[in-house]
Amino acid sequence: MFRLSPRSWLILAASAATLLVLMGLLSFPSLTSALTSAWPATAGRPALPAPPLPDVPLPGGGTARLSQCGVDDGPRPPARGEGERGSDPQLIDGGWEAVGAGPKTPGRNRFTVHLAVRTVDRPLLLDAPLSGGRVELDIYGPHGQGRRASARGLTATVVDDGPGRKPLQPPASGKFRVDPGESLLVDVELPAAAVCPGHTLRDVGSCSPELTNDAADCPVLVVTLSDPAIRAHRAAVTGQSPERLSERLVMVSLEPEMSET
Repeated sequence: MFRLSPRSWLILAASAATLLVLMGLLSFPSLTSALTSAWPATAGRPALPAPPLPDVPLPGGGTARLSQCGVDDGPRPPARGEGERGSDPQLIDGGWEAVGAGPKTPGRNRFTVHLAVRTVDRPLLLDAPLSGGRVELDIYGPHGQGRRASARGLTATVVDDGPGRKPLQPPASGKFRVDPGESLLVDVELPAAAVCPGHTLRDVGSCSPELTNDAADCPVLVVTLSDPAIRAHRAAVTGQSPERLSERLVMVSLEPEMSET
């Protein structure tokens, strides 16, 4: 007489149970939906947020703060002393441009922020190279997107007022002079390595939607230049103690709500 072994009985029982479960799922679609939502494709574990990217050194010096990608904590950075909203001296926004390498624009892709340093009351002398290793640049996407790019430790370039904005050689004194009522033109270039994933040098400054008449649809650029001469200048203009004053110039391209610091 043929008899099934205990192992065979176990296999048959498991197969029968599986068949009954499948028949139940086919008969009750709502049950299938509930089970799918309860046990997603991640083997029962909820998806964890992706860890932040590491900060990396930039080829030309400085740091790409990729750990800040998507962080919406701006745009204006916390003040480092008083005077950062003052008008003497002041860092003025001159716009930005993205240039893509191609037949009409040989070279490499570039994203350049144009700025101007101005004074009102007295001359300002800034060491060359301008704010060497003490320039910060952040680009925030509109509508709460957070940072699209972030770099620290950059150096600004003083340029002429010609169409090509060519770099100027430092004066023999080693200092650039900004006279009252005059402007010192400055360019800051965004390194490609400081652009967050999902963006490039060509689109990091684009609006969302791209064709818009609303400034709120466009990114906000924040640039800071630091130099001890800025603090000394503010002290001379205001008569305040230098210890309480900031050595930074801060430019925020779009800041709807202004408040005094």
